Amino acid sequence: MIAITHRIALNEDELDFAYVRASGPGGQNVNKVSTAVQLRFDALASPSLPEGLKSRLPAIAGSRMTQDGVVIIHAQRHRTQERNREDAINRLVEMLREAAYVAPIRRKTRPTLASKERRLAAKERRGSVKSLRRGRVDVD
Repeated sequence: MIAITHRIALNEDELDFAYVRASGPGGQNVNKVSTAVQLRFDALASPSLPEGLKSRLPAIAGSRMTQDGVVIIHAQRHRTQERNREDAINRLVEMLREAAYVAPIRRKTRPTLASKERRLAAKERRGSVKSLRRGRVDVD
């Protein structure tokens, strides 16, 4: 089980991994070894995820999510297959954690009487400084 939050855990059997050849520098190793990892996770069909998270996930996943609700993460940052696999899982977990977060509802508040008085006093001080600058200096 992969822990997403303290309430949500993901079964590792729901993840599909495909190993492909990575692009970029690396010499002959790039041409011989399939170190890049393509992780596929069917988020909309997953029994591990709550409905609220499933509805927020497409906005966060963006182009990494297909029309069918499959999240695809391509990891090729590291030279080894194991580290790329860990990187792909970590990126999926971060994405799911971000989708699991629900912002608290903002309640409207009103400024207190003291804060209004402080604001007006500061405006008064600033205005007096400016009025002193407008004053004329007598030159003899």
